[in-house]
Amino acid sequence: MTDVPFRIGLEGQPDIAAVVPGRAGWLVRGLLAVALVGAAAWLGYAIAFSRGLDQLHAAAQQRLAVEAAQLDGYLLRFEYLPSLLETSPDVYRLLGTPDDRALQQNVSLYLKSINLLAGADNLYVLSVAGDALAAADFDQPGTPVGSNLSYRPYMRQALATGRGAFFGIGITSARAGYYLSYAVKRQGQTIGVAVVKVNLDAFEREWRNRGSDMVLVDARGVTILASRDEWRLRPLTPLSVDALEEIATSKPYGSSSLEPLGWAFTETADRGGRVSTGRGADYSVDERPLNGRQWRLLLLDDETPVRRTAFIIGALSGFASIAALLALGLFAQRRNEIRQRLASQAALQAANDRLEIRVQERTAELRAAQDELVHAGKLAVLGQMSAGLVHEINQPLAALQTTADNAIQFVDRGLIGEVRGNLVRIGELVRRLGRLTSQLRVFAYKSNEPLDAVSVEQALSETLKILSGRVKDGGVELTIDLAPGLHVTADQTRLEQLFCNIVANALDAVDGAAQRSIHIQAVREDGPAARCHVAISNSGPAIAPEVLQRLFEPFVTTKPAGKGLGLGLVLANHIARSFGGELQARNLEPSGAEFVVLLPLAD
Repeated sequence: MTDVPFRIGLEGQPDIAAVVPGRAGWLVRGLLAVALVGAAAWLGYAIAFSRGLDQLHAAAQQRLAVEAAQLDGYLLRFEYLPSLLETSPDVYRLLGTPDDRALQQNVSLYLKSINLLAGADNLYVLSVAGDALAAADFDQPGTPVGSNLSYRPYMRQALATGRGAFFGIGITSARAGYYLSYAVKRQGQTIGVAVVKVNLDAFEREWRNRGSDMVLVDARGVTILASRDEWRLRPLTPLSVDALEEIATSKPYGSSSLEPLGWAFTETADRGGRVSTGRGADYSVDERPLNGRQWRLLLLDDETPVRRTAFIIGALSGFASIAALLALGLFAQRRNEIRQRLASQAALQAANDRLEIRVQERTAELRAAQDELVHAGKLAVLGQMSAGLVHEINQPLAALQTTADNAIQFVDRGLIGEVRGNLVRIGELVRRLGRLTSQLRVFAYKSNEPLDAVSVEQALSETLKILSGRVKDGGVELTIDLAPGLHVTADQTRLEQLFCNIVANALDAVDGAAQRSIHIQAVREDGPAARCHVAISNSGPAIAPEVLQRLFEPFVTTKPAGKGLGLGLVLANHIARSFGGELQARNLEPSGAEFVVLLPLAD
């Protein structure tokens, strides 16, 4: 047997070539080289693909935040619209006499005018039985007028809780939309339901224009909006039998077959997940809840560009490893191999730098868009608050100014008793302002304060104390004729607010008139339901007929710009109705106007 020499290689390791002679040594070396190249290529591919997905998820979360904010903000624009119908007297009369065709026509025209300003898809009124009595699209094909919609979930929700929300396809119009419902009540009793339908097709068109694959999924897991037509109105996973039975009753998806999409979700994690939609299409998927977590917005990014980039990087890693191996074996080509590797690294670094710059630019754009949305929301809230505050506390502030000026004069004269009286009066006005600010939400929400017997004489007295400065400064002749012992069922603060709005409007009306007089009369009306009749008339100019018909609608005013917002009489009418009463207006002959408040008498 021939002895094989055993040599020690670099760093004290045995030289394989010395141990494995001839062709066997080259075979081992080749296998090791192939294994190293394969491992380097796979590792480069895996790292590049993972980093690409991370960057894709980060950018997707920013885009989802903006899209979700836009969609939520768009839906919030229409939440006030159904409750606004509660301020219309014609809507109340129609719900009381649903068979009145002329009244149906008038209410439908009123709904159409409101809807033209609001920009919703439709606005309609239902009876408690679910019959559509009037609608903004009454003169269009597919109008719900004449249909019974009692089976719709938003109808049942409104009757049960006062409000409802539902996404579905219109039974008569065959158009998909988001429905918001609001229970219309009279004296705590639901007499009908107001519904607004919002069209969300614009979001689908915007997604298509941007080239983004996005789907909006409801609580059942059905895609209600999608950037691709073949994805719309299909569940992500098969629906249960109970869900199918409920869908058959409420009919939210029209005649859709509800065939499952059959997507296979993998690698779901906090950073995002992946989904295979079939036919070899793989996507990186991110989601964000919206609409009170009732919906989920999914953004699907095609993994092909990331995979292609990772494949290139993996191939480059393999080539780099081959270059390194060749450099170890071929010392003569060492300089060329090093330059190639450095050039590859420079190219990779430049690509990485460009990618990071693009991510930073996109992140800055998304943050700027978010800041603009937040700023717009703040401006809207500030506008609403400032309008309400200016309108409600103007008169108490004027009374405070007058009382404080009088107190200064009394101090200069040494009349301490009168000063003390004025200070007491200032304290009452401050408390009055506190009560007023606590009542600023009475137009949008129902008051929880119980109604009680309130003296009409006392409420008018408090009102005239606040407005006494304007009466005196304007030289207005004020006459009062009150029947004794009149008490109505109301809330003290809101009743004073109602009288204050009407008397303040009367003072505005007589300002500049040749004869400045205001007459207040309160009497008892006997009948099936005893009521208190409070008439406040003024000698100012008559109200134009076209304004008189819409006097109790929001933002209708005869005052010049900057002098009024058109909300005072709407608020007064709303307060009167909350007491179970009503507010009426008419012109007097030969001139002047009269406002009549009818309130139920207390036992």
